[in-house]
Amino acid sequence: MTALAAATALAGCGSGSSGSPGSSGSSDASRAELSVSASYMPQPVSADMAAGFLTIANRSGAKDELTSVSSDIAGQVTMHSTVGGAMEEKTSFAVPAHGQLVFKSGGNHLMFEKLKRKPEQGQKVTLKLTFAKSGPLTVEIPVKSATYNPSTGH
Repeated sequence: MTALAAATALAGCGSGSSGSPGSSGSSDASRAELSVSASYMPQPVSADMAAGFLTIANRSGAKDELTSVSSDIAGQVTMHSTVGGAMEEKTSFAVPAHGQLVFKSGGNHLMFEKLKRKPEQGQKVTLKLTFAKSGPLTVEIPVKSATYNPSTGH
């Protein structure tokens, strides 16, 4: 049933272009320079689970690794990849030097599990992203309609 709820939460969604900026790191060449864009959460159809999408950009020559995500609205936030239609939980994701880590519908995504409250369209959800080398990054992501598709803006 969890896979069905996750699939339902992910239905009708795509990659985004709106979100809250954030940055972490320094000009030190050994640290990643990270920022977040294209973030959103479709309004959950389930009372206990939601999905989240965002893009983490790394403007430096130093690679990093996203090791965990947390949010005050969820008992836990898990990271997943989707390959060939199969969803698999991951403990970390690489953030390549001069590259991006993309979480989008049908691919890598975040699952907010054991929701403490059901986020509503128009609200913002706070996330704390923890990295292996860089300091933590706190961002707010907007809650969009359950059928939001960033490519159309609806």
